[in-house]
Amino acid sequence: MRETLAIALTKGRILTDTLPLLAAAGIEPAEDATVTRKLQVGTNLPDTSLLLVRASDVPAYVEYGGADVGITGKDILLEHTGNGLYEPLDLGIGRCKLVLAGVAGVDPFVKRRLRVATKYPEVTQRYFASRGQQVEVIKLYGSMELAPLVGMADVIVDIMETGTTLKANGLNVLDEIGDVSARLIVNKASMKMKHATIHALIANIKKSLLEN
Repeated sequence: MRETLAIALTKGRILTDTLPLLAAAGIEPAEDATVTRKLQVGTNLPDTSLLLVRASDVPAYVEYGGADVGITGKDILLEHTGNGLYEPLDLGIGRCKLVLAGVAGVDPFVKRRLRVATKYPEVTQRYFASRGQQVEVIKLYGSMELAPLVGMADVIVDIMETGTTLKANGLNVLDEIGDVSARLIVNKASMKMKHATIHALIANIKKSLLEN
């Protein structure tokens, strides 16, 4: 009897780029996963299903056993504080950078205590702690670039693809905190219990990445 496998994914660009990798591994959704309203989608394999959840929830679904495997961005994983995951594979898709940015021509570091707007409070606190600097973190979920313009924050920590949005809003990159791309993550218990199935999946995806 084959082992069941649940894979947590998130809609958007990463899903679009992930589906060909899963197809190369022999897994194809039974319906168009990019448009369906279903949260659980079957595949061509009766023992394998796809869970479509929020990007920020993928690590939790995997860590707590809702899914065996997941795919999400490194930025989400850096923010996640759990330890029940393996991260065996960088998929090299959805590439961008996590950056510190502020108003062009303004030196925010003249202030003793900065206000930082971000949706990554854990990453932000660790970054500034490594610099020996205390900050006040303001958690936002979008329109990050607006916060320094209206005086609500001194700087922002956010992901950047091309920098176009930053420039359009008069912001400059002050520091690059890290590179971001989509990662394959695995539940630690599933890795033990479903070792052969998960290792086959990893091997097939890795082979697809090397061929493309």
